[in-house]
Amino acid sequence: MKRHKPDPRPGPPRNSERSSPRHDTAPVRGKSNLIETAVEPERALLVGIQWPVLTGALTIEYLDELDMLAQTAGACVVGREISKRAKKDPALLIGKGKAEELAAIIAELEANLVIFDEDLAPNQARNLEKIFGQRVLDRSGLILDIFARRARTRESRTQVELAQLRYLLPRLAGAWTHLERQRGGIGLRGPGETQIETDRRIVRTRISVLEDELVHIDKVHQTQRANRDELFRFALAGYTNVGKSTLMNALTSAGVYEENLLFATLDSTTRTLPVSPRRSALLSDTVGFIRKLPPALMASFRSTLAEIREANCILHIVDLASPSYREQMAEITKILGELEAATIPSVLVFNKIDALEDEATLRLTKSEFPDAVFISARKRTGIDSLLERMREEMNRDFVELTVTLRPEDGKLLSELHRVAEILDEQADASTIILRVRISKQVGQKLGLLDKDKRSRRREG
Repeated sequence: MKRHKPDPRPGPPRNSERSSPRHDTAPVRGKSNLIETAVEPERALLVGIQWPVLTGALTIEYLDELDMLAQTAGACVVGREISKRAKKDPALLIGKGKAEELAAIIAELEANLVIFDEDLAPNQARNLEKIFGQRVLDRSGLILDIFARRARTRESRTQVELAQLRYLLPRLAGAWTHLERQRGGIGLRGPGETQIETDRRIVRTRISVLEDELVHIDKVHQTQRANRDELFRFALAGYTNVGKSTLMNALTSAGVYEENLLFATLDSTTRTLPVSPRRSALLSDTVGFIRKLPPALMASFRSTLAEIREANCILHIVDLASPSYREQMAEITKILGELEAATIPSVLVFNKIDALEDEATLRLTKSEFPDAVFISARKRTGIDSLLERMREEMNRDFVELTVTLRPEDGKLLSELHRVAEILDEQADASTIILRVRISKQVGQKLGLLDKDKRSRRREG
C-alpha cells in the first residue's frame, strides 16, 4: 500500500462527531433526489487501485481526477491511498490485510467516508463498511451524487433519479437497518413479506414510472429533431470540463452556464449558428463524458445523447492543457463507439491553448494532428478558423442542383426557398428554373436526387 500524505487543505475540526450518512432513509415516491447532502463536509479518504496494466503515474492521474470529483461533490479530502493489486478480491476487492491497514488509516485521519476509484460489488461495499466502521462509496456512486447536485431541469432530474434507482436497487440489502423486519397484516401486500422486498417493489415501480416518462420525453425530442431536418447539425462532444459550454457561448451567444466544474452542463442545448451570411446550422452542447461513466447514466441519458448520434458532424473538443488529454481523447473515442456514433464525420478541436505553459506542446500537437483546429474558447482565439472548418464540413454534405418547376409546383418552390440556398432563379410563362445548394439529406427527402425526378445534379 502506497501511502500519500493527508491533504493539507483545511477541513472541519476533528472530533468524535461523524457526519450523518446520505443513505439512511428509504426512497420516497416522487422525490427526484435520493441522496441527502450532509450539513458539514464529509472527511473523505480516497483509495486508488494500481492494476498490472497501469503505471504508477497513470494511477496517480486517475486519483487526481477522483480528488476533483470528491471536491465537486462537497467532500473534504483528508488522505489518498494507492493499493497495488494483481487481481480483484471477490469479497473485499483489496484483500483482508489491506482492508485492515486502511481501517487504521481511517481512524488516524478521522475520515468518515471512503471513496474507491473502482466500482464495488454490493457485497464488497458492505464487507468493507463492516471493517472500516465508516461509509464506503465507489466511483459510480460519487458521479451519481454529482449529477444529482447538478440536475436542474425536469428531464435531467428524471434521468438522474432513474440512474440512481438502478444503481441502488441491488444495494438495498445493506442500505437501511430496518429492511430485515417482517411485515404482515391487514392492508399489506402479504403476511411475511420482508421490508426489503417491499422497498424493492417500490423502487421497481418508480423505475417503471420514470422509464415511461423518459420515453415520452424522447418522443418529444424526436419530433423536435425531425422538424430541424433541413438544417445541418453539429454536436459538441468531449470530456467533462474541456470548455464545450464556453465554446457554445462563443459561437452562438447561447448563455449556457459555464464554470470550471466537472459536469457543469447536464442538459443538451441547441442553438442556430450562422456559419455564413446565407447559411445556418444547428449546434448542440451535450453532457461531458468521463472515464468509467456509470452504465446506468449512459442508459438514462439516451435521449440527451441522441443529439450526438443524430448529428451530421461531431466537434470533438479536447483540453490541450490537461496532462492526460490523450487518455481523455481515447476515452471519448471509445464512448462514441458505444453510442454507435463512431462513423459520423468529426472535427478534432483542441481548446485552452491559452493555458499552455509550454509552446513546444502546441507545435508537436499541430504536427501530429494537422487536420485539427486549435482554439481558445475563453479568449475567442481561433474561432474564425473553426467556423471556416465547419463550413467545409457542411459543403461536403451539400450539393448544387438545377431544378425546373412548373406553375403548379408552388408548394415545392416555397419549400426550396425555406430549406435551400437559392443561388439563381429564372422564370418564364411556363417554368421556373432554380439553381440551389441543398443538403443531400433534405434533397433526398424532397425527391430531388432521384434520376426520374425533375432535377439534375451539377458539380458543386
